[in-house]
Amino acid sequence: MLTRFDPFAELNRFQREMSRSFDQAAWTPAVDIFEDKESIQVRAELPGVKTEDVKVDVENNILTLRGERKLEHEDKKDNYHRVERFYGTFTRQFMLPRTVDAEHIDAQLKDGVLTVRLPKKQEVKPRAIAVKS
Repeated sequence: MLTRFDPFAELNRFQREMSRSFDQAAWTPAVDIFEDKESIQVRAELPGVKTEDVKVDVENNILTLRGERKLEHEDKKDNYHRVERFYGTFTRQFMLPRTVDAEHIDAQLKDGVLTVRLPKKQEVKPRAIAVKS
């Protein structure tokens, strides 16, 4: 099979990799969201992020996850040939349904995974009202 040689293909690939490596704003942690009868859970992958560098807010039914992954130390004697892990700040926002009880939300960071538990409000049961004459 004959393959056409493109002398610029390797250069283009290298430029794409380098631009992706230096684009710090591109780091967005992966998030899973699932629901059961009692709550909605948001799980975000935050490897290398410390608890004190994570902030979780709820305002106007919007859940905001903020944080920063910092480079632990910069060792001048090591010669890095490739750095693929992203460092810097991130922000993720999610619109919450009205069924979430915002007063009882809790968050826990364990083993590099942030779990935010959003409990649901107790359902208001319809009440029958007797009509009198």
